[in-house]
Amino acid sequence: MHNLFERQHSLNDPIECFVFDASKEVFPVKPHWHYFAEFIYMCEGEAEVTADDKSYIMKEGSFIAIHPSAVHAILPVGDTLPVYEVFKFDLLRFPSQTSYAPSPVDIFRYARSEDMQIFFEPAQAERMKCREIFSDCINETKTLDYGADIMLRSQIYRLIFGIVRQWIAAGLNIDRCPSTVGTSFGIENITEYIDAHLEDNIKVSDIAEECHLSYSGFATRFRELYGMSCKEYIGRMRIFKAEEYLMFTDHDLNFISSHTGFSDCSHFIRCFRQYRGITPKQFRLQRKNGNA
Repeated sequence: MHNLFERQHSLNDPIECFVFDASKEVFPVKPHWHYFAEFIYMCEGEAEVTADDKSYIMKEGSFIAIHPSAVHAILPVGDTLPVYEVFKFDLLRFPSQTSYAPSPVDIFRYARSEDMQIFFEPAQAERMKCREIFSDCINETKTLDYGADIMLRSQIYRLIFGIVRQWIAAGLNIDRCPSTVGTSFGIENITEYIDAHLEDNIKVSDIAEECHLSYSGFATRFRELYGMSCKEYIGRMRIFKAEEYLMFTDHDLNFISSHTGFSDCSHFIRCFRQYRGITPKQFRLQRKNGNA
């Protein structure tokens, strides 16, 4: 039986940007769901995208924003195979940057409950600068120049709030958006807490307490929601943070290990090799030589 849940393979990078050429990949994309958001921009050809039991025909220049946990599939239309660009990312890693606006995850959850549009025709996508944003992000992913992570986040924020503006123009009352700001952490937004405490010696038991759940209840719920254990999630996030240091600074491994929550340098090297298959030093050399 086909398992609809897609394990979060995109956690190979916190934000994944890529071009999908259906003539070179497994296609069609079967029905599945995952906890991260997925944005798709159609470059060539056509495809039928189903999401939340609705069907959309995507043509060149159109754009769709698929909500986290929405069951979706991508199917062929006619004989022409599509080429499209994709962003996959965890909305929880994009907190509100202002005092007046709800967080993107709150806005998207609210918009979904209000059945706001997720599919945008080419003219709407052009107003949101989708072609430019997708192109810039994919280029940043390829070159990985200094500050690439910041550039990616800024462009995705730009697209997120381009969508939000479209929703507001279509009648979404943003003032009525339920907000989790200022409330205690729950399982739905606990990754914000984890990301803010990666340098600390955080324990799963402490995180469960933060969510007001028993250890076993929290562990089960976290795995159901994110497709991995909380311990594994913490380990991966520490690796991602370490990679940023390796790519964009000259700090030594002792400094990096102490600023990413590893107990010591040996522990850092061992965990990095286990996850990436190479040592931190080899990773840094590969990135500098452009062989990643």
